[in-house]
Amino acid sequence: MTIDNFNFAGKKAIVRVDFNVPLDENGKITDDTRIRGALPTLKKVLADGGTLIIMSHMGKPKGKVNAKFSLSQIVDAVSAALGAPVQFAPDCAKAQEAAAALKAGEVLLLENLRFYPEEEGKPVGIDKADPAYDDAKKAMKASQKEFAKTLASYADCYVMDAFGTAHRKHASTAVIADYFDADNKMLGYLMEKEVNAVNNILKNINRPFTAIMGGSKVSTKIGIIENLMDKVDNLILCGGMTYTFAKALGGQIGQSICEDDKLQLALDIIEKAKAKGVNLVLGTDCVAADSFSNDANTQIVPANAIPEGWEGLDAGPETQKAFAAAIEPAKTILWNGPAGVFEFDNFTAGSRAIAEAIAKATANGAFSLIGGGDSVACINKFGMADQVSYISTGGGALLEAIEGKVLPGVAAICGE
Repeated sequence: MTIDNFNFAGKKAIVRVDFNVPLDENGKITDDTRIRGALPTLKKVLADGGTLIIMSHMGKPKGKVNAKFSLSQIVDAVSAALGAPVQFAPDCAKAQEAAAALKAGEVLLLENLRFYPEEEGKPVGIDKADPAYDDAKKAMKASQKEFAKTLASYADCYVMDAFGTAHRKHASTAVIADYFDADNKMLGYLMEKEVNAVNNILKNINRPFTAIMGGSKVSTKIGIIENLMDKVDNLILCGGMTYTFAKALGGQIGQSICEDDKLQLALDIIEKAKAKGVNLVLGTDCVAADSFSNDANTQIVPANAIPEGWEGLDAGPETQKAFAAAIEPAKTILWNGPAGVFEFDNFTAGSRAIAEAIAKATANGAFSLIGGGDSVACINKFGMADQVSYISTGGGALLEAIEGKVLPGVAAICGE
């Protein structure tokens, strides 16, 4: 079932959203992007004449009630965004009466799901090394099903629209779907867009396909790199992981970040790219600094000849040209991870060059997907969000999807 084909008239819909929005010390929302992202789905329910029950998590309260993470703080903001008054249920597991009393067009927001350990389904207060852990885990899984069953009992249909948590098999993101038949559970508009964006990258590839993987550690991206090797024409590896590759190839990297236990892995990736005919683009020069600071002294040096006491903090001009040459002709582009310490204004040039090349390719008809917190922060910092095809809200969910893993929140609705 798709949300476009479903008529919510006369039905109560429980919708899992991601309203884990940042709050300041006074409990005021500092960025309402996630709330705005859910509006098309929420408004569809109301426009059809349905009743809306909204559920979300906020923060990491670890299964305990914590006022700092109460969704009561966002009721007014959600109401203003929706253009409808929002009622609040102060206990998500004891909202039966409030849900039953709702009339068509009314809205109920449930309190933070993660105030209950059953939401995440992990035993609390017991170490994994404890012999009793396995029994505690089984008991928690049984409790998780009951928790999901309770949430499901509030509504006639279920909508999953929280891509950021789709890689977790939580009560509200996956288990709850077991209590609705195929005609009464569906992905929301935001989830549909995210899933389609991933499919464009992994299944509907227009070539050439260029992927840009940045970040400090090759170890955190190895699964994604290996999955992409069978799909991409060009693979750019940048950011801090540059120096692990430079050292593996016998270079001098000064004080640059490096995973010394991953040098062989770096060499294996280089060989694998050769064997598969993938054009692997690594940095040849860098902006080196004499301290990890925006105000550090800098010099441009070869990425494999960084002086002692200096560290690479951004891609150099020749590297930027090589990146652009691999990006601009592409018809499919994935960017995850910056080329340097973009948080420092003096070390943004490499990441900006990537963003500009992506924007140019997109203007020429490429499909470009930006995903992962730092890349999204980059594109927003440069004011170029409207010059790319799609910016994912997913973070970890997006990376696991690109790695080829099944996302429980998607599989629960669509199957595997």
